[in-house]
Parts: sequence; structure tokens; C-alpha cells
Amino acid sequence: MRILVQKFGGTSVATAENRRQAATRIREARERGYHPVVVVSAMGRQGDPYATDTLLVRACEERAAIDRREMALLLNCGEIISAVFMVQTLAAAGLPAMAFTGGQSGILTEARYEDARILAINPERIIKCLKEEKIAVVAGFQGVSRDGEFTTLGRGGSDITAAALGVALQAEAVEIFTDVEGVMTADPRLVPQARPVRVMTYNDLCEMAHQGAKVIHPRAVEIAGAGRVPLRIRSTFSGGEGTLVTDRPKSAAPGETAITGDRTVTGLAHTGEMARIELTSGEDLNRSDLVLEVFRLLAEAGISLDMIQVSPKTISFIIKEAHYRQAFSLLAKTGLKMDAATGFAKVAVTGAGMRGVPGVMARVVQALKKAGAPIFQTTDSHTSIACLVREEDLSRVLLALHEEFDLAGEADGQKNGDY
Repeated sequence: MRILVQKFGGTSVATAENRRQAATRIREARERGYHPVVVVSAMGRQGDPYATDTLLVRACEERAAIDRREMALLLNCGEIISAVFMVQTLAAAGLPAMAFTGGQSGILTEARYEDARILAINPERIIKCLKEEKIAVVAGFQGVSRDGEFTTLGRGGSDITAAALGVALQAEAVEIFTDVEGVMTADPRLVPQARPVRVMTYNDLCEMAHQGAKVIHPRAVEIAGAGRVPLRIRSTFSGGEGTLVTDRPKSAAPGETAITGDRTVTGLAHTGEMARIELTSGEDLNRSDLVLEVFRLLAEAGISLDMIQVSPKTISFIIKEAHYRQAFSLLAKTGLKMDAATGFAKVAVTGAGMRGVPGVMARVVQALKKAGAPIFQTTDSHTSIACLVREEDLSRVLLALHEEFDLAGEADGQKNGDY
């Protein structure tokens, strides 16, 4: 049985017309000989009658707080509604289908109500559905614990559902349908010259996702990569090829082996609305418990840190602006001198090809100098270099980096079709 997992995000299922577009992509998969397994996200935004945010507002009318267990039950509703609506759309198009919750599709998770990790999948009911020549439509973002409690996988969890089902079902591929033409070299809203990347590695996409690219959840890429299941990021609303993500490209001639990841920089990612905090001491911080106290205070408050740098007399990091006031208040208790400000953005150049290549940082600095943007902090890995800049400089920085690394050049060819 040739199985293809197709995931449709909230935009793709938000209206009847969009769901019909999604049904067209599902029909195309059937015509290519696949048995589709469809994963859907919740539909709509706050104000729409069935949107998750709308349900949360209504639930809080009687009581402001919601217990975690009941919150998980409520958050499961959005995707279940989408699954039923999609089944109705498919049935109207002459495509028999059956809806499943995460638990019904065999997804077993940790005993956590939110941000639960998938432990195992028993896809027996999904396979039975496919053998009956029906399309399985699975509510994304959710599963059940061993004691039968409903759980949620966290923001972007439908991507994780699709990738995990792809591995469990030994699917030929997982297609992630969005409202863009694929993984772009940069955010096209800020860089008009941005283009879709036709082929990239799991590592490249995972790094871009970790650095702020919103096209797919990084955990989904990790799961697909570990299971050697190709991903394709495509648009629901066009027949474009999108981006193929795999370490097994088909671009080599017979007798040859194609090598991926040889481009120095694959793309740019960014995260805005960040705050920078720098703590300094007149004494060696290693001789006190202040470093531990700083990180303990923030951890207990659930504040995530990025671009962390520690030296004998200085601690610096960035956080989301939404947590700035709380962090400032907590850190004032340490007695350390604090220099803190909002209005920053993190910009990262990513690419497996930069590993061991000298001069990449020099080119980054050159581009930012050309853009007239000062650098406030940097971090790097084998496959990325991230710089902290003023958010007001973000667009100029992205344009300069895009030009410096010639990311508007022609993409490698990769035709859509069998995987």
C-alpha cells in the first residue's frame, strides 16, 4: 500500500472554498496511486464561531481560570471540528473518508496535558480505514496518555502529528500544505526577492525552523529525518512543486551520488519582538552563586532564554518582549547591574554548507555594515550564525544578507511526483 500523509494548516481548512482546494490536492494524490492520510489543524481565528480562541473566550465567561485537564479537552475540539468538516467536504466531492481523533488514530503520548511528546503510535485503525478504500482524516495536535487522558502536542503540533504518522505508517512522504509556495530563502513580506528553495536537507530546514522560520515545527523535521521520510512543503492554493526535504535527492545521473548541503547559506530566518538583558558584576561571577540564581529565577518563571553568553563578569541573553517586565522585576532581586532594552530582532543565516568554511562571519558583518545596522550580540553553530540587531533595521539587514549570499539565484530543479 502506497501511503502519503498530507497535512493542511488552519488557513487551508478555514473556509469551504479552501477546504475544496485541499480536497483537490487529496484527489490528485489518489490519482497518483496513493492512499492519503490527511492531518488537519484547527480552523479560523478569534471571532470565528469554531476557532479555538473563540471557544476559550466563551469558556472563561463563567470562570476566568480553566483547569489543565479541561483546557486540554477544549483545545482538542478545534482540530476535531476541522476533521469532521474535511470529511464532509471530501464526501461531497465523491471521496469517502472517516475522521479520527489523535487517540483514535493510535497516538500515545506522555502524561502531560500540554506540550506532550509522542511515545508510540499504533496505526491499526488508520490502516483498516485505508484498506476499506477510505481517506483517513486525523485531528492534528493531539493524542492520549496511557490512562486515556486527552493531551496536546503544543504550538505547531499538527506538523508533529503528520511527521509521526508518516514514520509509523512507513509513508512514501509527508506533504505539508501551507499558504506559501514552499520554504522561502527569507520572509517574502520583508524580502521581495525571496524565492522557494526547491531541495534542502532535514538539517537545513530544522535549523531554519529553530531560528524562527514559521513554515514547519522543528520537531516534525527531526521526526521525519530520523524515520527517513521525505517532506514536501507545498501551497494548498497552487500546483507548485514546493520544497522537497530529504537527504536522498533524485537529481544525480545514473551511477552518480548527489550530495546535498553544499550551498554555504540556504536561507535566512528571523525572530522579532525580542528584549536584551545584560547583567554585570564588579566581581568574578564564578566565585558566587549569582549565575545559578539568575537562570534559576527565570526557569522557575517559565521564561525561555536565547543567545546566552556568560563571562566572568557578565551574563547576557535575549527573551521575548512579552516576558520583559516579569524578567526585569525578578532579576532586580539579584543586585547585579542591569542594562535592559526592548526592540530587538534575531537574524540568522543558515546552511549545512557553512560547516568548516572560513569567512562566513566576515561576509555577515560586511552585509550588516552595508545595511548600517550595528550588531549587539552573536551566537553560532556549525550550521548557523545569528546576530542581534535593532528591529527597526530588520528589513535592511535581511535584504543585505540575501544579496550578500546570492539567495535570489536560480533554484535547483526538482519535479513534483513520486518520492
